[in-house]
Amino acid sequence: MIIGVPKEVKEDEYRVAMTPAGVEVLAHSGHTVLVEAEAGSGTGITNEEYAQAGATIVESAAEVWAQAELIVKVKEPMPQEYPLIRPQQILFTFFHFAASETLTQAMVNSGAICIAYETIQLPNGMHPILTPMSEIAGRLAIQVGAWSLMRPFGGRGVLLSGVPGVLPGNVVVVGAGVVGANAARIAAGFGANVKILDIHLDRLRYLEEIMPPNVDTLYSNPENLRESLRDADLLVGAVYLSGERTPKLVNRDSLRLMKPGSVLVDVCVDQGGFAETTHPTSHRNPTYVEENVIHYAVANMPGAVARTSTYALTNVTLPYVQAIARKGFPDALRDSELLRLGLNVAAGKVTLQPIAKLFGYDYTPVEDAL
Repeated sequence: MIIGVPKEVKEDEYRVAMTPAGVEVLAHSGHTVLVEAEAGSGTGITNEEYAQAGATIVESAAEVWAQAELIVKVKEPMPQEYPLIRPQQILFTFFHFAASETLTQAMVNSGAICIAYETIQLPNGMHPILTPMSEIAGRLAIQVGAWSLMRPFGGRGVLLSGVPGVLPGNVVVVGAGVVGANAARIAAGFGANVKILDIHLDRLRYLEEIMPPNVDTLYSNPENLRESLRDADLLVGAVYLSGERTPKLVNRDSLRLMKPGSVLVDVCVDQGGFAETTHPTSHRNPTYVEENVIHYAVANMPGAVARTSTYALTNVTLPYVQAIARKGFPDALRDSELLRLGLNVAAGKVTLQPIAKLFGYDYTPVEDAL
Protein backbone atom coordinates (compact mmCIF):
# COMPACT_ATOMS: atom_id res chain seq x y z
CA MET A 1 0.00 0.00 0.00
CA ILE A 2 1.05 3.61 -0.56
CA ILE A 3 1.06 5.45 2.77
CA GLY A 4 1.22 9.24 2.92
CA VAL A 5 2.55 11.38 5.76
CA PRO A 6 1.78 15.05 5.04
CA LYS A 7 3.11 17.96 7.04
CA GLU A 8 0.56 19.16 9.59
CA VAL A 9 -1.06 22.47 8.67
CA LYS A 10 -3.08 23.19 11.82
CA GLU A 11 -1.83 26.38 13.45
CA ASP A 12 1.10 25.73 15.80
CA GLU A 13 0.98 21.96 15.27
CA TYR A 14 4.56 20.74 15.34
CA ARG A 15 4.02 16.98 15.59
CA VAL A 16 4.33 14.56 12.67
CA ALA A 17 2.39 11.30 12.31
CA MET A 18 5.32 8.94 11.73
CA THR A 19 8.90 8.64 12.95
CA PRO A 20 11.75 7.28 10.83
CA ALA A 21 11.58 4.08 12.90
CA GLY A 22 7.95 3.69 11.88
CA VAL A 23 8.80 4.33 8.24
CA GLU A 24 11.51 1.67 8.39
CA VAL A 25 9.06 -0.94 9.68
CA LEU A 26 6.52 -0.13 6.97
CA ALA A 27 9.08 -0.01 4.18
CA HIS A 28 10.57 -3.33 5.32
CA SER A 29 7.07 -4.82 4.96
CA GLY A 30 6.98 -3.74 1.32
CA HIS A 31 4.88 -0.61 1.62
CA THR A 32 5.68 2.71 -0.06
CA VAL A 33 5.84 5.61 2.40
CA LEU A 34 5.56 9.13 1.01
CA VAL A 35 6.67 11.85 3.42
CA GLU A 36 6.13 15.50 2.58
CA ALA A 37 9.35 17.52 2.65
CA GLU A 38 9.98 19.09 6.08
CA ALA A 39 7.07 17.19 7.63
CA GLY A 40 9.27 16.39 10.62
CA SER A 41 10.88 19.79 11.02
CA GLY A 42 8.78 20.73 14.06
CA THR A 43 9.90 17.54 15.77
CA GLY A 44 13.55 17.84 14.77
CA ILE A 45 13.42 15.00 12.21
CA THR A 46 15.16 15.74 8.91
CA ASN A 47 14.27 14.70 5.37
CA GLU A 48 17.52 12.73 5.31
CA GLU A 49 16.51 10.66 8.33
CA TYR A 50 13.24 9.74 6.65
CA ALA A 51 14.98 8.92 3.37
CA GLN A 52 17.53 6.72 5.13
CA ALA A 53 14.64 4.84 6.76
CA GLY A 54 13.15 4.10 3.35
CA ALA A 55 10.70 6.95 2.75
CA THR A 56 10.21 8.77 -0.51
CA ILE A 57 10.39 12.52 0.09
CA VAL A 58 7.88 14.50 -1.99
CA GLU A 59 7.88 18.26 -2.31
CA SER A 60 4.21 19.11 -1.85
CA ALA A 61 1.20 18.06 0.19
CA ALA A 62 -0.80 17.77 -3.03
CA GLU A 63 1.54 15.02 -4.24
CA VAL A 64 1.16 13.09 -1.00
CA TRP A 65 -2.63 13.30 -1.03
CA ALA A 66 -2.85 12.50 -4.75
CA GLN A 67 -0.83 9.30 -4.54
CA ALA A 68 -1.48 7.83 -1.08
CA GLU A 69 -4.13 5.20 -0.44
CA LEU A 70 -3.73 5.67 3.32
CA ILE A 71 -3.08 9.09 4.87
CA VAL A 72 -1.65 9.07 8.38
CA LYS A 73 -1.91 12.39 10.25
CA VAL A 74 -1.88 13.80 13.75
CA LYS A 75 -4.76 16.29 13.63
CA GLU A 76 -7.97 16.49 11.66
CA PRO A 77 -7.83 17.75 8.06
CA MET A 78 -7.96 21.51 7.76
CA PRO A 79 -10.21 23.31 5.22
CA GLN A 80 -7.30 23.78 2.79
CA GLU A 81 -6.88 19.99 2.77
CA TYR A 82 -10.52 19.16 2.08
CA PRO A 83 -10.22 19.45 -1.73
CA LEU A 84 -7.24 17.06 -1.70
CA ILE A 85 -9.18 14.17 -0.17
CA ARG A 86 -10.34 11.45 -2.55
CA PRO A 87 -13.33 9.09 -2.26
CA GLN A 88 -12.38 5.79 -0.58
CA GLN A 89 -9.06 7.26 0.60
CA ILE A 90 -8.35 6.05 4.14
CA LEU A 91 -7.60 8.78 6.71
CA PHE A 92 -6.17 7.72 10.06
CA THR A 93 -5.85 10.57 12.55
CA PHE A 94 -7.43 12.39 15.49
CA PHE A 95 -10.78 13.73 14.26
CA HIS A 96 -12.84 14.75 17.33
CA PHE A 97 -15.90 15.16 15.13
CA ALA A 98 -18.12 16.17 18.06
CA ALA A 99 -16.37 19.54 18.18
CA SER A 100 -17.03 20.46 14.54
CA GLU A 101 -20.10 20.02 12.36
CA THR A 102 -18.17 21.63 9.50
CA LEU A 103 -15.48 18.96 9.63
CA THR A 104 -18.10 16.21 9.84
CA GLN A 105 -19.93 17.51 6.78
CA ALA A 106 -16.67 17.88 4.84
CA MET A 107 -15.63 14.31 5.56
CA VAL A 108 -19.09 12.95 4.70
CA ASN A 109 -19.00 14.86 1.42
CA SER A 110 -15.48 13.67 0.65
CA GLY A 111 -16.43 9.99 0.49
CA ALA A 112 -13.29 9.12 2.48
CA ILE A 113 -12.85 6.38 5.07
CA CYS A 114 -12.27 8.18 8.37
CA ILE A 115 -10.76 6.11 11.18
CA ALA A 116 -10.36 8.15 14.36
CA TYR A 117 -7.57 7.53 16.84
CA GLU A 118 -9.71 8.71 19.75
CA THR A 119 -12.58 6.19 19.42
CA ILE A 120 -10.42 3.06 19.24
CA GLN A 121 -11.17 1.46 22.58
CA LEU A 122 -10.00 -1.64 24.44
CA PRO A 123 -12.45 -3.97 26.22
CA ASN A 124 -11.36 -2.44 29.56
CA GLY A 125 -12.49 1.00 28.37
CA MET A 126 -9.01 2.40 27.73
CA HIS A 127 -8.22 4.29 24.53
CA PRO A 128 -4.78 3.01 23.48
CA ILE A 129 -3.95 5.80 21.00
CA LEU A 130 -5.50 8.61 22.99
CA THR A 131 -3.80 7.51 26.22
CA PRO A 132 -0.23 8.79 25.61
CA MET A 133 -1.54 12.14 24.36
CA SER A 134 -3.82 12.33 27.40
CA GLU A 135 -0.87 11.60 29.67
CA ILE A 136 1.05 14.44 28.06
CA ALA A 137 -1.90 16.86 28.10
CA GLY A 138 -2.62 16.12 31.75
CA ARG A 139 0.97 16.77 32.76
CA LEU A 140 1.16 19.90 30.64
CA ALA A 141 -2.07 21.23 32.16
CA ILE A 142 -0.34 21.86 35.47
CA GLN A 143 2.77 23.28 33.83
CA VAL A 144 0.82 25.82 31.75
CA GLY A 145 -1.59 26.47 34.60
CA ALA A 146 1.24 27.29 36.99
CA TRP A 147 2.71 29.64 34.40
CA SER A 148 -0.65 31.35 33.80
CA LEU A 149 -1.09 31.90 37.55
CA MET A 150 1.93 34.19 37.61
CA ARG A 151 1.09 37.86 37.91
CA PRO A 152 2.84 39.05 34.71
CA PHE A 153 0.45 36.80 32.77
CA GLY A 154 -2.67 38.05 34.54
CA GLY A 155 -2.83 35.40 37.24
CA ARG A 156 -3.36 35.72 40.98
CA GLY A 157 0.35 35.52 41.65
CA VAL A 158 0.08 32.15 43.40
CA LEU A 159 2.99 29.71 43.59
CA LEU A 160 1.41 26.26 43.61
CA SER A 161 4.02 24.82 45.96
CA GLY A 162 3.76 27.63 48.51
CA VAL A 163 6.78 28.29 50.73
CA PRO A 164 7.43 27.78 54.46
CA GLY A 165 4.90 29.93 56.28
CA VAL A 166 2.63 30.37 53.21
CA LEU A 167 0.01 27.84 52.17
CA PRO A 168 0.32 26.10 48.79
CA GLY A 169 -2.13 26.71 45.96
CA ASN A 170 -5.32 24.76 45.41
CA VAL A 171 -5.74 22.66 42.26
CA VAL A 172 -9.10 21.16 41.32
CA VAL A 173 -9.23 18.48 38.63
CA VAL A 174 -12.61 17.50 37.17
CA GLY A 175 -12.42 14.02 35.68
CA ALA A 176 -10.35 11.12 37.02
CA GLY A 177 -9.38 9.44 33.76
CA VAL A 178 -5.93 9.45 32.19
CA VAL A 179 -5.78 13.24 31.81
CA GLY A 180 -7.08 13.90 35.30
CA ALA A 181 -4.88 11.35 37.04
CA ASN A 182 -1.76 12.70 35.34
CA ALA A 183 -2.72 16.30 36.14
CA ALA A 184 -3.34 15.41 39.79
CA ARG A 185 -0.04 13.55 40.08
CA ILE A 186 1.99 16.45 38.66
CA ALA A 187 0.12 19.03 40.75
CA ALA A 188 0.83 16.93 43.82
CA GLY A 189 4.49 16.84 42.82
CA PHE A 190 4.44 20.63 42.68
CA GLY A 191 3.31 20.56 46.31
CA ALA A 192 -0.18 21.92 45.72
CA ASN A 193 -3.32 20.90 47.57
CA VAL A 194 -5.14 18.79 44.99
CA LYS A 195 -8.75 17.74 44.73
CA ILE A 196 -9.94 15.38 41.98
CA LEU A 197 -13.65 14.95 41.21
CA ASP A 198 -15.38 12.15 39.30
CA ILE A 199 -18.67 10.24 39.27
CA HIS A 200 -17.00 6.80 39.24
CA LEU A 201 -16.42 5.77 42.84
CA ASP A 202 -14.33 2.73 41.95
CA ARG A 203 -11.93 5.00 40.08
CA LEU A 204 -11.79 7.42 43.02
CA ARG A 205 -11.06 4.52 45.40
CA TYR A 206 -8.19 3.43 43.19
CA LEU A 207 -6.72 6.93 43.00
CA GLU A 208 -7.12 7.36 46.77
CA GLU A 209 -4.81 4.38 47.21
CA ILE A 210 -2.08 5.36 44.75
CA MET A 211 -1.97 9.15 44.96
CA PRO A 212 0.23 11.14 47.37
CA PRO A 213 -1.38 12.35 50.62
CA ASN A 214 -1.93 15.87 49.27
CA VAL A 215 -4.49 14.55 46.75
CA ASP A 216 -8.10 14.24 47.94
CA THR A 217 -10.91 12.58 45.99
CA LEU A 218 -14.48 13.89 45.87
CA TYR A 219 -17.66 12.63 44.24
CA SER A 220 -18.65 14.98 41.43
CA ASN A 221 -22.06 16.56 41.82
CA PRO A 222 -23.17 20.18 41.30
CA GLU A 223 -22.84 21.14 44.97
CA ASN A 224 -19.37 19.64 45.41
CA LEU A 225 -18.22 21.20 42.16
CA ARG A 226 -19.44 24.66 43.19
CA GLU A 227 -17.67 24.41 46.55
CA SER A 228 -14.49 23.28 44.82
CA LEU A 229 -14.59 26.19 42.40
CA ARG A 230 -14.64 28.66 45.29
CA ASP A 231 -11.33 27.29 46.57
CA ALA A 232 -9.55 26.69 43.25
CA ASP A 233 -6.54 28.66 42.14
CA LEU A 234 -6.21 26.30 39.16
CA LEU A 235 -9.12 24.33 37.66
CA VAL A 236 -8.41 21.55 35.13
CA GLY A 237 -11.15 20.13 32.91
CA ALA A 238 -10.34 16.48 32.18
CA VAL A 239 -13.67 14.91 31.16
CA TYR A 240 -13.87 12.59 28.14
CA LEU A 241 -16.81 10.66 26.70
CA SER A 242 -15.75 8.50 23.77
CA GLY A 243 -16.88 10.10 20.52
CA GLU A 244 -19.28 12.48 22.24
CA ARG A 245 -19.33 16.20 22.96
CA THR A 246 -18.09 17.00 26.47
CA PRO A 247 -20.91 17.98 28.84
CA LYS A 248 -20.85 21.58 30.03
CA LEU A 249 -20.23 21.08 33.74
CA VAL A 250 -19.13 24.65 34.47
CA ASN A 251 -21.53 27.38 33.39
CA ARG A 252 -20.95 31.11 33.50
CA ASP A 253 -22.67 31.55 36.86
CA SER A 254 -20.55 28.88 38.54
CA LEU A 255 -17.40 30.30 36.94
CA ARG A 256 -18.10 33.56 38.80
CA LEU A 257 -17.53 31.64 42.04
CA MET A 258 -13.82 31.42 41.21
CA LYS A 259 -11.39 33.99 42.54
CA PRO A 260 -10.27 36.78 40.17
CA GLY A 261 -7.03 35.81 38.48
CA SER A 262 -7.55 32.09 38.94
CA VAL A 263 -6.92 29.83 35.96
CA LEU A 264 -9.03 27.30 34.04
CA VAL A 265 -7.20 24.83 31.79
CA ASP A 266 -9.81 23.08 29.63
CA VAL A 267 -8.15 19.95 28.26
CA CYS A 268 -11.58 18.87 26.94
CA VAL A 269 -11.63 21.62 24.31
CA ASP A 270 -11.05 19.09 21.48
CA GLN A 271 -14.49 17.68 22.28
CA GLY A 272 -16.17 21.06 22.83
CA GLY A 273 -14.90 21.90 26.32
CA PHE A 274 -16.37 21.31 29.78
CA ALA A 275 -16.96 25.02 30.52
CA GLU A 276 -19.62 27.19 28.92
CA THR A 277 -17.04 29.93 28.41
CA THR A 278 -14.47 27.76 26.61
CA HIS A 279 -13.45 28.30 23.00
CA PRO A 280 -10.35 26.89 21.28
CA THR A 281 -7.10 28.84 21.37
CA SER A 282 -3.64 28.24 19.91
CA HIS A 283 -0.12 27.96 21.28
CA ARG A 284 0.58 31.39 19.82
CA ASN A 285 -2.35 32.98 21.70
CA PRO A 286 -3.16 30.43 24.38
CA THR A 287 -5.24 32.38 26.91
CA TYR A 288 -8.13 34.78 27.24
CA VAL A 289 -10.16 36.10 30.19
CA GLU A 290 -13.83 35.47 30.95
CA GLU A 291 -15.46 36.46 34.27
CA ASN A 292 -12.01 37.43 35.61
CA VAL A 293 -10.77 33.87 35.12
CA ILE A 294 -7.86 33.13 32.78
CA HIS A 295 -8.81 30.42 30.28
CA TYR A 296 -6.18 28.20 28.65
CA ALA A 297 -7.87 26.17 25.90
CA VAL A 298 -5.27 25.12 23.35
CA ALA A 299 -6.81 22.40 21.20
CA ASN A 300 -3.54 20.56 20.53
CA MET A 301 -1.66 20.83 23.82
CA PRO A 302 0.76 17.93 23.16
CA GLY A 303 1.96 19.75 20.04
CA ALA A 304 3.94 22.06 22.34
CA VAL A 305 6.23 19.14 23.20
CA ALA A 306 6.27 17.83 19.67
CA ARG A 307 9.24 15.50 19.89
CA THR A 308 8.01 13.63 22.95
CA SER A 309 4.48 13.53 21.54
CA THR A 310 5.49 12.32 18.07
CA TYR A 311 7.49 9.38 19.38
CA ALA A 312 4.80 8.48 21.91
CA LEU A 313 2.12 8.63 19.21
CA THR A 314 3.98 6.47 16.69
CA ASN A 315 4.60 3.86 19.38
CA VAL A 316 0.85 3.24 19.61
CA THR A 317 -0.36 3.97 16.06
CA LEU A 318 2.15 1.84 14.15
CA PRO A 319 0.50 -1.58 14.75
CA TYR A 320 -2.81 -0.21 13.46
CA VAL A 321 -1.16 1.41 10.45
CA GLN A 322 0.51 -1.93 9.69
CA ALA A 323 -2.82 -3.77 9.89
CA ILE A 324 -4.60 -1.28 7.62
CA ALA A 325 -1.72 -1.24 5.13
CA ARG A 326 -1.48 -5.03 5.05
CA LYS A 327 -5.17 -5.81 4.62
CA GLY A 328 -6.73 -2.59 3.34
CA PHE A 329 -10.30 -1.46 3.80
CA PRO A 330 -12.62 -3.11 4.67
CA ASP A 331 -10.76 -6.34 5.51
CA ALA A 332 -8.58 -4.77 8.20
CA LEU A 333 -11.70 -3.61 10.03
CA ARG A 334 -13.50 -6.92 9.61
CA ASP A 335 -10.54 -8.58 11.35
CA SER A 336 -10.16 -6.02 14.15
CA GLU A 337 -12.87 -4.94 16.56
CA LEU A 338 -10.63 -2.08 17.72
CA LEU A 339 -10.37 -0.63 14.20
CA ARG A 340 -14.12 -1.04 13.75
CA LEU A 341 -14.62 1.13 16.82
CA GLY A 342 -12.36 3.71 15.17
CA LEU A 343 -14.51 4.01 12.04
CA ASN A 344 -16.48 7.27 12.27
CA VAL A 345 -17.31 8.08 8.64
CA ALA A 346 -17.19 5.73 5.65
CA ALA A 347 -17.93 6.68 2.04
CA GLY A 348 -20.50 9.31 2.94
CA LYS A 349 -22.06 7.39 5.84
CA VAL A 350 -21.78 8.31 9.51
CA THR A 351 -20.91 5.18 11.50
CA LEU A 352 -20.51 6.75 14.94
CA GLN A 353 -23.92 7.01 16.57
CA PRO A 354 -23.27 10.01 18.89
CA ILE A 355 -22.09 12.09 15.91
CA ALA A 356 -25.05 11.07 13.75
CA LYS A 357 -27.42 12.06 16.55
CA LEU A 358 -25.59 15.30 17.34
CA PHE A 359 -25.57 16.62 13.77
CA GLY A 360 -28.72 14.99 12.39
CA TYR A 361 -27.24 12.36 10.06
CA ASP A 362 -28.66 8.93 9.42
CA TYR A 363 -26.69 6.43 11.49
CA THR A 364 -25.14 3.48 9.64
CA PRO A 365 -23.81 0.64 11.82
CA VAL A 366 -20.17 -0.15 11.08
CA GLU A 367 -21.04 -3.69 10.01
CA ASP A 368 -23.35 -2.32 7.31
CA ALA A 369 -20.68 0.10 6.11
CA LEU A 370 -18.26 -2.79 5.66
